[in-house]
Amino acid sequence: MTYKGNNMGIDLGTANVLVCIKNKGVIANEPSVVAFHTISGDLLAVGKTAYEMIDRTPHNVITIRPLKSGVIDDYQTTKVLLKYFISKAKKGLGLIKPKVLVSVPLGTTQVERKAVREAAIQAGAREANLIKEPIAAAIGAGLLVDEALGNMVVNIGGGNTEVAIISLGGIVVGKSIRLGGDSLNQAIIRGIKRQINLEIGNHTAEQIKLEFGYACNPPITKHKIKGRDLATGLPTIQVITAEQISEILIEPINSIIEAIQVTLERTPPELAADIMQMGLTLTGGGSLLKNLDQAIHTALKIPILLAPDPLTSVINGITQTFKNGKYLQKSIT
Repeated sequence: MTYKGNNMGIDLGTANVLVCIKNKGVIANEPSVVAFHTISGDLLAVGKTAYEMIDRTPHNVITIRPLKSGVIDDYQTTKVLLKYFISKAKKGLGLIKPKVLVSVPLGTTQVERKAVREAAIQAGAREANLIKEPIAAAIGAGLLVDEALGNMVVNIGGGNTEVAIISLGGIVVGKSIRLGGDSLNQAIIRGIKRQINLEIGNHTAEQIKLEFGYACNPPITKHKIKGRDLATGLPTIQVITAEQISEILIEPINSIIEAIQVTLERTPPELAADIMQMGLTLTGGGSLLKNLDQAIHTALKIPILLAPDPLTSVINGITQTFKNGKYLQKSIT
C-alpha cells in the first residue's frame, strides 16, 4: 500500500488535534473543542478559540469536547471538528479530496473504528484509514519498530494512557487505561478543594500541572492560586506548595505505573530482556509532567527515555509512515 497525491494525517486526540500533510509536515495543532449557540445551534468557534471559551461562556453558549478517552463521544460534533481541520488543510491541496490516516487508541472497538472512518469521510476525506496510536508514537519517537527487538512505548495523552510492546511492526502486548492528562487535572481540582477549600477551573488546574506539578521529589516552593473560596463563595487567592500538588498526583501516577508493570509481566522473556537493556520511551503531553521518569524508574527499575518531542510523537509517526512504505503496510488497522 502506498499513499500518493493529497494525503493528510490526523492525530485525533482527546485534548488536541494535530494535522500533517505529506511532504509539508505538521500544519495544525489546536484543542479538540467546539463551541455552539445553544438556541440557534450555530457553530461559533472550533479549536483554540473555542478552548478559550471553556468556563467563560454565557448560558446560551456551550463548549463541547467530542472525544473522551481518545474515542468519539459525540459523533456529530466530531464531524464538525474534522470538517474544520480537513477544510483548513485542503486549502493547500487543490480540489481533490485527500486520503486521510487517523490515529486511534489501542483499545478501540470495531464500532468505534468504523465511527472514526465514517466521520472523516463525511467531513471531506476521500478515503480514511487508521493507525494505532502506540505504533505511530513509537515511529515518531524514532524507535526501531520494524526490527525483531522489544520496543516499549508509553503514550500518555489527554484522555488515556497506552502501554505497548512493539516488535516486527506489530504490538505484541498492550494495555490501554482511560487515564491521562485530563485525569491529572481533575485530580488537582479535587485535591485543592479537599486540602484548602478552594474551587478552581480546568484552565487553572492545567496551569498548576504544567508550572509546578511534580510526579515525585518536588522542590520546597509555595505558589499563589486564584479560585473561589467554598466557605464564603467569594473570589480569593490562596497558597499551596509543590509538595501538596505532588501528593495529590500520587494516585493517578500509581495507576499509570501499574499499567506499565502489568504489561511488563505479560511480556515474553526475550523481549523483556531487550527492554531492560534499552528501556521504555515516554510519549504524549502527559509525559512532560516533571520527574515522571524518575517516579517510573524508582518503581520499576528500568531505564526511562523521553521522546525528543513528546507532544508531536504521534503526528510525527504518521508523517514518517507516509514516507516509509514498510511502516504503512504493517501499521494500518
